[in-house]
Amino acid sequence: MKKWMMIVALWAGLGGAVWWVLDGMTGEDAAGFLEFEDKDTIALGNQIYQAQCATCHGANLEGQPDWQVQDDEGYLPAPPHDETGHTWHHPDAQLMAITKLGTAEIVGSGYQSRMGGFGDILSDNDISAVLAYIKSTWPADVVETHNQINRDSE
Repeated sequence: MKKWMMIVALWAGLGGAVWWVLDGMTGEDAAGFLEFEDKDTIALGNQIYQAQCATCHGANLEGQPDWQVQDDEGYLPAPPHDETGHTWHHPDAQLMAITKLGTAEIVGSGYQSRMGGFGDILSDNDISAVLAYIKSTWPADVVETHNQINRDSE
């Protein structure tokens, strides 16, 4: 009898977990974990972005000029996070890792970057909120492409 009850409890828990994940999605095409349609998350993300990221990446996500051209020291300027940049080419988990650990840590192979990690400064929830804010500014076609990238990375 105990074995039967454990099996029922396991299946109930699994069903609850699946419901929780699916309930968090926004529409059948949602993918990834960024809450880019939640107004409170977006507001928090915008606030943190302006305080922590805008100095380099621009108040309007525009990045630095000539962001694809190395400077005299071999560094690339900060890229834009709007649809003109490459942020949306990366799945949520990779964006989270880059922001938390820093670009050079993720890219490796001696890659140089002035983008250090924010893992000691921001919580995972704060980083996720910033990324959700960024995604919330993208046009619908870029959001859909990013959702597909997330689905393909799962």
